[in-house]
Amino acid sequence: MAETLLLILMIAIGIVLLLVGGDVLVRGATAMARKMGVPPLVVGLTVVAFGTSAPEMVVSVAAAIQGAPGLAYGNIVGSNIANILMVLGVAALFAPLVTRAPGVRTNTAIAMGLTALFIGFGLNGAFELREGWVLIGAILVYIIWLGYSATRPKAAADPLLSEMTDVDNMDGLPRSAGMIAVFILIGLALLPRGAHFVVSNGSVLARELGISEAVIGLTLLAVGTSLPELATAIVAALRKQAAMAFGNIIGSNIFNIAAVGGLTAVSAHLARAPITIEDSFVRFDFWVMGAAMLIGAAFVFMKRPIGRISGIVLAGAYAAYLAALLFIHIS
Repeated sequence: MAETLLLILMIAIGIVLLLVGGDVLVRGATAMARKMGVPPLVVGLTVVAFGTSAPEMVVSVAAAIQGAPGLAYGNIVGSNIANILMVLGVAALFAPLVTRAPGVRTNTAIAMGLTALFIGFGLNGAFELREGWVLIGAILVYIIWLGYSATRPKAAADPLLSEMTDVDNMDGLPRSAGMIAVFILIGLALLPRGAHFVVSNGSVLARELGISEAVIGLTLLAVGTSLPELATAIVAALRKQAAMAFGNIIGSNIFNIAAVGGLTAVSAHLARAPITIEDSFVRFDFWVMGAAMLIGAAFVFMKRPIGRISGIVLAGAYAAYLAALLFIHIS
């Protein structure tokens, strides 16, 4: 029991290192880009967009390369499920989440398409190299499309675009060249260290409990890496900026699938690491992710806010998913 708790603690420490490292790296890289005169739009669509996905990206790539694809894809699938059911559900308890903001419907349709594509790629039990490149190509096209959208008159009303490109108002940016270098170096040091803590201890914990590594990825790792989205959504709800909360979650799901999923598959193949998908994903978890995305999309296309009752239902559905997941893998 003591060893199990210690392993969970080490995973938690790894997640904290990932989150802190990602945040510090984004702030340092953003400050450096601004100091070099890079336009805020370019900074937002590159440094900020990809930097905020750095924790998921680093840990998933590290897990896949080290022969733990269950952790890698459990993190992606579990995070997307947690974002819709847990994050939106809990945030809606504080204030209704608006789903009618400009751009949300289009981004939701894109997220649905990428979710279906990701599930389709994984149904044969493996992610091929070409499928990884397709996902990377999809995120690059999406970024270009966001850049084009940002030049249009109504861009400021799009919660996802406004959050990503509001670089000038980002808090906590280092000012001097020396501090910028310190921020970047700290971020680059913490991210791989955090990934090592999570992957190594996650694999040992799975063996200790006699469960699949995928369960660790779908639960502990997914919830841990979704905590920033949860905090952001709650703060946005409390500040009556609920449209931003929903937009951020949809954007996070898009980057998880295309950027993290694509880079994970390509990196694993280039490292000649086997990348197989457990049967449990095909039988259960993929479909829960797809159903969660459809539920989120239903609110958007029906133009209905996510109120407190709906929030309770979503959070309850997430608790039920976790219970079913543990029952399937432990029984």
